[in-house]
Amino acid sequence: MYQRINFSDFIDAFRNHDRAEQFSYDGKRALFDHLEQLEEDTGEPIELDVIGLCCDYAESTADEIIEEYDLDTSDCEDDDARRDLVDGFLNENTIIIWSKGDTFLYQQF
Repeated sequence: MYQRINFSDFIDAFRNHDRAEQFSYDGKRALFDHLEQLEEDTGEPIELDVIGLCCDYAESTADEIIEEYDLDTSDCEDDDARRDLVDGFLNENTIIIWSKGDTFLYQQF
């Protein structure tokens, strides 16, 4: 049994699962839009599983990603180069759902 939800319901589901802080507001909006587009593209409904989404997707800064994946930044002269390094790394390994400044929302791998 499926129930169609809107973005407000999506936000509430994260709050109800004590995961309100898992993603920023902009990150949640981008994730919601991504999932809606995925449903449209595949023609298959997606079950809202907040815990599963929190396991499947991450929102992190470039510095957090560099540390987590032990990326070599020795050739990076400034913050823009570090961001470009992370952007390239994520694009090679996964799907970037959204980015703003030095923050990325991506599918974990």
